[in-house]
Amino acid sequence: MFDEKIYAERRDKLKASVKNGIILLPGNEETGMNYKDNIYHFRQDSTFLYFTGIDRPALSLIIDVDNNTEVLFGNDLTVEEMVWMGPQQKLTAFAAKAGIKNIQPVSAIATVLKNAVQQKQAVHFIAPYRAEIALQLSEWLNITPGQLQQHSSASLVKAVIAQRSYKSIEEISEIEKAVDITAAMHLKAIQFAQAGMKEFEVAAQLECIAAASGGSLAFPTILTVNGQYLHNHAGGNILQSGQMVLCDAGAENAMHYAGDMTRTFPVDKKFTQQQKDIYSIVLHAHESAIAALRPGVPFRDVHVIACEKLTAGLQQLGLIKGNVKEAVQAGAHTLFFQCGLGHMMGLDVHDMENLGEENVGYSNSITKSKAFGFKSLRLGKELEEGFVLTVEPGIYIIPELIDQWQAEKKLIDFINYEKLNSLFRNFGGIRVEEDFIITATGSRLLGKPLAKSIAAIEALRGG
Repeated sequence: MFDEKIYAERRDKLKASVKNGIILLPGNEETGMNYKDNIYHFRQDSTFLYFTGIDRPALSLIIDVDNNTEVLFGNDLTVEEMVWMGPQQKLTAFAAKAGIKNIQPVSAIATVLKNAVQQKQAVHFIAPYRAEIALQLSEWLNITPGQLQQHSSASLVKAVIAQRSYKSIEEISEIEKAVDITAAMHLKAIQFAQAGMKEFEVAAQLECIAAASGGSLAFPTILTVNGQYLHNHAGGNILQSGQMVLCDAGAENAMHYAGDMTRTFPVDKKFTQQQKDIYSIVLHAHESAIAALRPGVPFRDVHVIACEKLTAGLQQLGLIKGNVKEAVQAGAHTLFFQCGLGHMMGLDVHDMENLGEENVGYSNSITKSKAFGFKSLRLGKELEEGFVLTVEPGIYIIPELIDQWQAEKKLIDFINYEKLNSLFRNFGGIRVEEDFIITATGSRLLGKPLAKSIAAIEALRGG
């Protein structure tokens, strides 16, 4: 946990932003995998964690803005529970570290909320993403689960985003720890993978590194020889000579801050010339996007810069025709780059995604597009000092998408379908991803640098 003053200051700022009523922040519960007592790895709700730092299940926090009080609701283990779990610190000790003085049992929260409603106090809560929390809120507030989204608090969501978007010095330090672990995972993948191995054999090595650091995975590892599919998790495919491995993996450190990186490397010791050609295009787009990062620049514009660099490179290979800017404006690049350039990162790998992409990544002046490719851009608004984000351009050659577009004669003035099918149809995909913080004058790479040039990757492969 951070110093208790940090959590107290965060809650004071939240109260000042919300201004009135009651703020209800439920923590997460333990959830059974295949029966009640065989539980998934516990992961605390990130917003609850941000305002309390308390990483244990079955807790809720109520902040009464009108009366300037804070109450943590939870139960200590009974002796019978200790038989199974062993003794744990009392809840009072956790509360003290969070700067919270008032503790009540879980059973008291229903009465507190009922009284607040009777006194016509507004109850601010965030729409839940877990079914068990939805049912609990439904019971406490006497509304159906289907009405929770309608009754959730827009003002609380905005207030939380306004705080969590800007990373403090303490948070940046934790994020860099997570990114360094993430880099170690990728280094292991690049050096360990060999022809004849299965994808999950390599992915297992990465999970070991994350767990050995005292944390866990930030998200299920994407490690695949089918890198053309954007979120293709590690499976039983066998690595074969001539293929590439796309590895998108991240660690979550002990304080639950995330790292998120991608590297693409050959199964052999060296890339083929065709793989080098595409990799060079992606890396140039990556570096061009990084150079554009600075406060005041809409990330949507940085995304467009990357799209134009990708398109220009594909044009040189004869896969795209015509004017580059016109091709991007028409969406020709989305046959090859179907997703967004990056996203916010922090306590969540896609930071605050449960609060809504449009709330987190966009603003009144910059709204989210509904066009293919652009609609997958999670972050579009103007960058500000203190934002932490990923930059992850890629080229993904998806045969099924090619067939659909070609059958529809889509954008035939810009796309050379004949050459694409004859030379690149089964190419696969390449992505390069790193994590950055926006500074006063530009950006800074987070964590220790990891090989990303063709020569550096090949050196790690022993080529």
